[in-house]
Amino acid sequence: MLYFIAPYLEKYWGPFRLLRSHALLLAAGTLLAALVVVFLLPKLCRFSPHDHGKAILGSDGMVSKGKPTGTGLWVTILLLPIVLMVMPLSLPSLGMLLCLYVAMVFGYLDDRSDKPWGQLKKGLLDITVCLGVSFFVWLALKGPDQCVEVWLPSAMNVVWRMPWWAYIPSMGFLLFVTMNATNCSDGVDGLAGSLSVISLVSLAAFLYVVIGNNRMAAYLGVPHNYLAVRWAILLMTVAGGFSGYLWWNAEPSRVLMGDAGSRFLGLLIGAAVLVTGNPALVLAFASVLLVNGGGGMVKILLLRFFRKCGLDVRPPSQLKPEEQEKRNVLVKAVWKVRFPLHDHCKKELHWTNAQVLMRFVLLQAFLMPLIFVLFVKIR
Repeated sequence: MLYFIAPYLEKYWGPFRLLRSHALLLAAGTLLAALVVVFLLPKLCRFSPHDHGKAILGSDGMVSKGKPTGTGLWVTILLLPIVLMVMPLSLPSLGMLLCLYVAMVFGYLDDRSDKPWGQLKKGLLDITVCLGVSFFVWLALKGPDQCVEVWLPSAMNVVWRMPWWAYIPSMGFLLFVTMNATNCSDGVDGLAGSLSVISLVSLAAFLYVVIGNNRMAAYLGVPHNYLAVRWAILLMTVAGGFSGYLWWNAEPSRVLMGDAGSRFLGLLIGAAVLVTGNPALVLAFASVLLVNGGGGMVKILLLRFFRKCGLDVRPPSQLKPEEQEKRNVLVKAVWKVRFPLHDHCKKELHWTNAQVLMRFVLLQAFLMPLIFVLFVKIR
């Protein structure tokens, strides 16, 4: 909003022209979002439902019992007026924002439900929202021929022109994966939030410095999109807001964002990757999130495949010792690893919550530039 009213305000005071500076809007949105959430979130938490804990995980799963959950609702509500103020909006970005908030509301309703929603219900709602985001990203990126140019990793000046009927469902699936992987990573204080903020800041830097900069885009051989800087403003504002949430979510946490926040973050990360024009970059910007939370989906698919092949895929707890010894080695290997991966690290490797958080953040920080260089620079 400020970007569009700046020319009218400039008539009364010249410095108002700075409101058309994307760098200023990005910095202002980030700082304002962080401060607003830090100071107002504790006051709003008393209106949030309280976590019931997870008895299935034993004493460790009951640590969160009684804490305000679903506070992702308040974080995103506090963010909305700031985003509307600092981000120059268009129809596609407004539509994408609407889908993000719909996903957040679905997550919040699931958080406060006495009986958790079934997998089928959540899956159908997730797919609908993901297809909506995919449609609005297609609307933002499509060319005159209604196709989106997807540039490929490890190949210079090679693009794949995807028509809408291929782009929307395939990218919708990618969004479904990122949203659920982020949601599954929300099990250790500060983990999902920290990894998401790192991804958002890195994506914002790439969109602002490379995709949105004609010279840098030409140097790296990637398509230039001048509107990418506006998406960077959105990502940094959200990163600032959830940094304010992490102020209170640091171990021992006082608040939990629940599905309301994790689904919002996962969907936004996926959408930002699509805006870069190279969906494969999700492997660089969200590698740890995907492995940690998305590995469970891979495990389920593998077990179903093994069952179709006639193998016994029952959990080890349901088998007698002699049956366990005769079991296929691949099935053994799949059952040996727990997912989300942070549960495996805690139960099998005996890492503390603080160790899980620090080591996962370090992995993300080191893997991201390595994979990025392989995909973007070495081509």
